Amino acid sequence: MRGAGGERDEVLLGAKTVIAAMAAWVLARYLLPPSVSTFAPFTALVSLQATVYRSVRDCLQYVLAMAAGATLAATLAAVAGIHGWTFGLLTLIALCIGRIRRLGRQGDQVAIVGFFAFSSGQGQIDYIGQLVASVGIGALCGIAAHFVLAPARHTGHRQQAVADLYTTTTQHLDELADTLEAEDPDRGRLRQWRRDWRRLSVECERIRHTIEAEIENGRLNPRRTVSGSDEALPRAREAVTVAERSMDHLRSMTRTLDYALDSGELGNLPAAFRPGFSAVLRAVALAMEEIGQASATDPNLLDAKIDEATAELDRVQQQERPTRDASPAVHTLQGTLLTDAGRLLADLRLGRQSLART
Repeated sequence: MRGAGGERDEVLLGAKTVIAAMAAWVLARYLLPPSVSTFAPFTALVSLQATVYRSVRDCLQYVLAMAAGATLAATLAAVAGIHGWTFGLLTLIALCIGRIRRLGRQGDQVAIVGFFAFSSGQGQIDYIGQLVASVGIGALCGIAAHFVLAPARHTGHRQQAVADLYTTTTQHLDELADTLEAEDPDRGRLRQWRRDWRRLSVECERIRHTIEAEIENGRLNPRRTVSGSDEALPRAREAVTVAERSMDHLRSMTRTLDYALDSGELGNLPAAFRPGFSAVLRAVALAMEEIGQASATDPNLLDAKIDEATAELDRVQQQERPTRDASPAVHTLQGTLLTDAGRLLADLRLGRQSLART
């Protein structure tokens, strides 16, 4: 509770849910018969989701499902009466209606509400009217709780998470460049970085999920919109996409270096190749550092850094050509590393274009 974040949001959501359910139950118990009063706190539970948009959506879906189930039960009771076969028909039709995509997760409520209206209410209009009133009380209490204390906005936290992701990535790139230049590369660190790339790929997915949730949190939220959040969150999401694509190439590159170190081919690389390729990695790190900053990326500066990394890669490729006396394994190793670096830079250019559009 001391700091803003998901943990405090969950506690506040739980507190709002308790208060809304209690208020709905008290009002329904005071105004309506006990046979329908339970629907009020249940609807309050449905109405209180993590975001205002999701709460309104689920509430509307539940009200539609409730209306469909109650109407179906009343119609069958009035036309065919209360019988075992009509209950079976009610179940069949309710299950079919519940599969309508617009009802979302509330599709099962068509059958559940239909059972109550058919069995407890005997399909009577009075009971259905009381049921509708109970659901309305619950929905109002749930939505009102959200608007009295709306969910907090976390635009800055999401931007910082992306910046931290890129900071870690660029640090690993710089360390990888240092290891590549070392006379005796540390095999343990290479394998640790292979694990780190996998972990960061998972982290990308988690950050993407939180950004999507925050974009949804901004819809219908009565809290004041953070300045620039409409552009910042899509930009952060695009930056995560660029990071995910980069992880694939970095993982492949590190795996190649690990295999080359095991086989001894890494030591057979031409003397100029390893420092040259290290310079490429450092230039890529500078470009990724520009993408990952929390503020908007300067497209001209990013272009310059990507061009610098591309120029470093071209120099390494030019140096690699004369070494025809090297073994085929060394040529394969060089070609694999250069290909991974080229693909990484190509994805950074695509990412730069996507960031410019957002």
